[in-house]
Amino acid sequence: MQQSEPQVADNPEASRFEITVDGALAGFAEYRLHGQRISFTHTEIDPAFGGRGLGSTLVRAALDAARDAGLSVLPFCPFVKRYIERHPDYLDLVPADQRARFFDGGEGSK
Repeated sequence: MQQSEPQVADNPEASRFEITVDGALAGFAEYRLHGQRISFTHTEIDPAFGGRGLGSTLVRAALDAARDAGLSVLPFCPFVKRYIERHPDYLDLVPADQRARFFDGGEGSK
């Protein structure tokens, strides 16, 4: 049986982006909206759907939606933070005055 492409949708009532596979909820990225800022607080993929790259698909879609809506991003969720570190083309979504808070703290500390 062929699986369909994962679908990502914003569920504003639940304050999260959700990813579904064949209609089943596979995971979500929770957020809080504050004016023109979106804070990502937690990302979770159901272990039954693990190992398929769904977390990255979910976060990429959520960040693209934030960009399309003109929102700036605060990546409190470690998964979202790591995704942005690995895909610096999304770094511009994090306000310049907030970047050190999320990305520079680990530099040079051993």
